[in-house]
Amino acid sequence: MAQMLNKAKDFVAEKIAHVKKPEADLKDVDLKHVSRDSANFVSKLAIHNPYDHSLPICEVSYTLKSANRVIASGTMPDPGSLNAKQETMLELPMKVPYDVLVSLARDVGSDWDIDYELHVGLTIDLPVVGNFTLPLTKKGELRLPTLSSLF
Repeated sequence: MAQMLNKAKDFVAEKIAHVKKPEADLKDVDLKHVSRDSANFVSKLAIHNPYDHSLPICEVSYTLKSANRVIASGTMPDPGSLNAKQETMLELPMKVPYDVLVSLARDVGSDWDIDYELHVGLTIDLPVVGNFTLPLTKKGELRLPTLSSLF
């Protein structure tokens, strides 16, 4: 009986391992808006759904780091669904308080940019498998606006 149960487990594990999964690509982080108390950034996720039906996105979690410090983190619950057999674009908004940006002034230097690392967890509800999280990471440089570009 135990041998038959092990064969069944192996069969199911093999079938699940070969199930098509959505693929995602994380685009650069861009400055969207500046207010008196914070800077709002946005990153775009391009997600391809290989299935013939739409898939619900359970949540998107993110952590934005610079100089090995977390400058923004959060979750976006229930942002919608992935279109069937298409690429879906999803905007991920992030709000960074000015006091955090000022503390990163050491990193800015003369080139007026901030090196960043963005970690995103895209949780999708896959049929049969259940909730599946796609981990995404993007590193880059975020160009800050100068005073002359704001006025």
